[in-house]
Amino acid sequence: TLLSLLGCVIFPTSGDVYIENQLVNNLNEKELARVRLKNIGFVFQDHLLLPHLTVSENISLPLLASKSPPDELSVKVNRIKMLMERTNIYDLKDKYPFRISGGEAQRVALVRALANNPSILLADEPTGSLDARNAENLGDLLLDMNREFGITILLATHSADLAKKMSKIMRLEEGKLN
Repeated sequence: TLLSLLGCVIFPTSGDVYIENQLVNNLNEKELARVRLKNIGFVFQDHLLLPHLTVSENISLPLLASKSPPDELSVKVNRIKMLMERTNIYDLKDKYPFRISGGEAQRVALVRALANNPSILLADEPTGSLDARNAENLGDLLLDMNREFGITILLATHSADLAKKMSKIMRLEEGKLN
C-alpha cells in the first residue's frame, strides 16, 4: 500500500502525497502518468516483462512513452546501453523473456525502471522470486545504483539480508511505519 501511495497508483483517504515538491493528490490521469514517467521507476517481484518483446524492446518502453526530444532521447539511449552493460545483460538484448533466467529478467526490469533516470525507485520484493545468489547480486546492484546515480530507493522486502544492506530500515507494523 505504501509503495502504491508513493507511486501515485492509489491515493490516501487523508493527508497529501508530494513528489518533487508537487502535490499529486488532485492530478488527472495524464498528469499522474507524466509524474510517474519522469520521477518514479518501479521494480516488482515478478519482473512483468512483455513476452512478445525482446529485452531491448522491454527496456525501451518507458522511452517511447516519454516522448523525449531527440537530444534527450539520445542521452537516455546511451544511458540504457551503459546500464545494460553494467548489469551484464547487454548480450541478451535480442532475446525474449522466456529465453533468459529469473535473475536476468530482474536485471532487465531494473534497467527498464531506470530508463528515464527517475529520482525514486520503488522496489516491491524485487528479490522474492530469486535464488540466494541472484538475490544477493540484485541487492548489491540496487545499492550500486543508489550510490552511482543518487536514486532514492524505497524497498519493501521480507528478506532480512536485503534489508540489512539498506541505509535506513523502517518497519510497517499494525498499520504504522516505525
